[in-house]
Amino acid sequence: MRLYAAFDLHSRSSQLAILDEDGKRIFKSKLPNNPEPLLGALEPFHDGVVGVVVESTFNWYWLVDTLMEAGYRVHLANPAAIQKYNGLKYADDKTDAFWLAEMLRLGILPEGYIYPSADRPVRDLLRKRAHLVKLRTSLINSLDNIIARNGGVTLGADKIKQLTRDHVAPLLAGDDDLALSGRVSKETIDFLTRQIKKVEKVVLSRIKLRPEYQYLLTIPGVGDILALTIMLETGSIDRFAGVGNYASYCRKVPTRWFSNDKAKGKGNKKNGNRYLAWAFSETAAFARRFNSRIKAYYDRKAAKAGFPIAHSALAHKLCRAAYYLMRDQVPFDTDRLFA
Repeated sequence: MRLYAAFDLHSRSSQLAILDEDGKRIFKSKLPNNPEPLLGALEPFHDGVVGVVVESTFNWYWLVDTLMEAGYRVHLANPAAIQKYNGLKYADDKTDAFWLAEMLRLGILPEGYIYPSADRPVRDLLRKRAHLVKLRTSLINSLDNIIARNGGVTLGADKIKQLTRDHVAPLLAGDDDLALSGRVSKETIDFLTRQIKKVEKVVLSRIKLRPEYQYLLTIPGVGDILALTIMLETGSIDRFAGVGNYASYCRKVPTRWFSNDKAKGKGNKKNGNRYLAWAFSETAAFARRFNSRIKAYYDRKAAKAGFPIAHSALAHKLCRAAYYLMRDQVPFDTDRLFA
């Protein structure tokens, strides 16, 4: 008998539900998030289970890896694409787990991508770098504002980040409180800069570069970190049915609902990969500095529709170009981009 299992995963416990091939509920249990009891509950049904669903929550790595190592075929459910019946009077973790199993049985389960476990640690390390950069940028902006308010000058991020010379202290030396504020900020910024450099060094030494990395570097303004981010966050380019699917995953496609040519609302604009969204936004900012044709395209767009729309349009174009670079393994071609 074919069996379909699903876990409704939470931070401390999970609800396991199992259906037979006719949709009959044959097992349910709430279990602690520990491999031993979870595998123990599944073991009596092991030979009949044709698939196990795990919802893509913030903590799915360990459970998916545990189940795959035990020989189960795992399906990662995409919660953003799953809809409940609005007329339900009652729903809980048990009904959620059975609904996941039912969708698998019916062949209608929206699935997410199970990123290879071997590549996850270095990808997450690169994500930590992005987190540190965000923290540092916040501190730099705050410190620059303090200097501007009290000194009437704008120092700029490049000088604030310098490790070899302190440009901040002389500007705030006239007041002890301001001097302390500047010193604390500068020391923290310098600490984060060193940590960022440390992470970059480790990532570059441990990452296994794929062929598409070299082609991503041919995009104007794209360096090691952006190319690595795009490569690692994309994973296998073959998992995307087409360039439109990839652009949507990178959050470079607007979300709008239409009926009878009239706007009927919007969808979830955050659906997709926020790290790729950031990477292609950065790529758009750098590309127009390093390529005159790209800058001319951006300027024309900005003159007609404004700078934010021009930036988004350029990021979308470069995102689509990156898809073809990775899929076909060809270098960047400005002529083809603006053909």
